[in-house]
Amino acid sequence: MGRLYVTQLDGKIYSCKHCQTHLALCEDIVSKSFHCKHGKAYLFSKVVNVFVGPKEERMMITGMHTVADIFCICCGSIVGWKYEAAHERSQKYKEGKFILERFKVSGPDGTNYWISPEAQITGSDADDA
Repeated sequence: MGRLYVTQLDGKIYSCKHCQTHLALCEDIVSKSFHCKHGKAYLFSKVVNVFVGPKEERMMITGMHTVADIFCICCGSIVGWKYEAAHERSQKYKEGKFILERFKVSGPDGTNYWISPEAQITGSDADDA
């Protein structure tokens, strides 16, 4: 493997909760109203310091999507996924955007979210419908 280049962000940032690598800026949040099987998730227009896994089809509450998991480039932890394609016309706005799962990242003030017992029981955008 070659040399690892890590982008440092300035401002209010979200970072990997395991290694504190910068992932995204607060100003790049598109929506905070997403949920995954572990709780809250945020939709970002762009992220840095991640590598994208293989594409796969997933049935989510909002319909079928082509997605790829995203991983921290420093520690390899899965931090969310990228929407490659949405099959429903109403979901096309997600294409090319990224989900960061809140329990997998540290917030701008250094806080971490933890999985609540209810989060595993309720439905999510990432769960099979």
